[in-house]
Amino acid sequence: MFSQRPSGPGSHSQGVPHDASQDLSLDVGHAASDAPQNASSAAASLAPLDPGELAETLRPFGDSRMLPRAAYVDPAVFVWEQRRFFAGGWVCVGHSKEIAEPGDQRAERVGAGSVLLVRGKDGVLRAFANTCRHRGHELLPCDATVTRGAVVCPYHSWTYSLSGALRAAAGFKGRPGFDATVWGLIELPVEEWHGLVFVDGSGRAEPLAESLCALTALVAPYEPERLVTAGRHEYSVAANWKILTENYHECYHCPMIHPELCRVSPPQSGENYAAPGAWVGGWMALREGMQTMSLDGASGGEVLRGLDENGRRTVIYVNIFPNVLLSLHPDYVMTHRLVPLAADRTRIECTWAFAPEAARLPGFDPSYAVDFWDITNQQDWRACESVQRGLTSEHARPGPLSANEDAVYQFVTMVARGHLGQRVWNPGGPVTAPASGGAGREEE
Repeated sequence: MFSQRPSGPGSHSQGVPHDASQDLSLDVGHAASDAPQNASSAAASLAPLDPGELAETLRPFGDSRMLPRAAYVDPAVFVWEQRRFFAGGWVCVGHSKEIAEPGDQRAERVGAGSVLLVRGKDGVLRAFANTCRHRGHELLPCDATVTRGAVVCPYHSWTYSLSGALRAAAGFKGRPGFDATVWGLIELPVEEWHGLVFVDGSGRAEPLAESLCALTALVAPYEPERLVTAGRHEYSVAANWKILTENYHECYHCPMIHPELCRVSPPQSGENYAAPGAWVGGWMALREGMQTMSLDGASGGEVLRGLDENGRRTVIYVNIFPNVLLSLHPDYVMTHRLVPLAADRTRIECTWAFAPEAARLPGFDPSYAVDFWDITNQQDWRACESVQRGLTSEHARPGPLSANEDAVYQFVTMVARGHLGQRVWNPGGPVTAPASGGAGREEE
């Protein structure tokens, strides 16, 4: 939720120049494939959307339109996105601290299926397809967590080591032709990045570090992996996941629905980062005299130790495609993890993490941050649900973007490229809008 000034001559977008060649990279579930495609497989890589409408989304900023209506309401598009965006590349499945000790196991949704996360005796985190090699039973139900020295299927008790090797299969010992070494769990790529866990459900995506290379330097001073989670809310929102992300990327709406936010942060402040990657982000300023985003602008915690003076006066808002909204404050980090459930339903897990030296203080109360953002979150959810209801009308048509919505443009063009089978990538570089000749911008 950050207001972005239009980039271009005289603007202050930060980052590296745009490499136009990246726009044309082919994407197969986030990851480029060298394999030739026949007509049917090429068609399957395209979303069930009108390419002409997507071309309108990809027009230059100022002339473009939002994504087609069907992208938000059509169940067929939702199924395609689950397969291509959420099971076809890197997706966040939780926090490292949720599965920190040897023997910890947790199952999380990835696209239409699920993944089993396991912390080994060697401390290494591994990810496996959450399906027993015998008859396919889930090894753990989604969202369930256990701690034990082996992975045990609850159906026929096939038992696997924490590294995925089959150790016991009742009735198969000594059976001619049965080779236990070929029936281990199917392992998937997994990465831990600043305390977040990402899994590549396709096994073919480019390294996560390449997708987030330019972002790492921005996030590192906040040390999210060091912080202590002291607040957690879960929301169920009747809106498409993309509507929620689009709302996060602009503060054009803030004067209308966020009075608390506008009191502590000027809604017209901020700039986008012009760096490439599988992310979109920018910053907003705090008002003079305000320490953080809270109802009175005061902090009940400690400034994060790695921040310079600029970091103490700004809040960074970042979307890591497809499902993380990472909000970096001077004294805490708020993370939204989106789990799409249907075309018109999304589960949102929101956590607040603070410096350990603050969390150890007698009487530490995280509510100064949690309450502020719970109010703001619910204001956003109501607006997003109204957008979803409005888009169910057959008369709804994709609208234009204001000069304040250039981050929305970056996000929807990433999505549109993915819908067309291209690489899901923000090329970075300045986003230039024509000079406004009409309605002015709201006052701060």
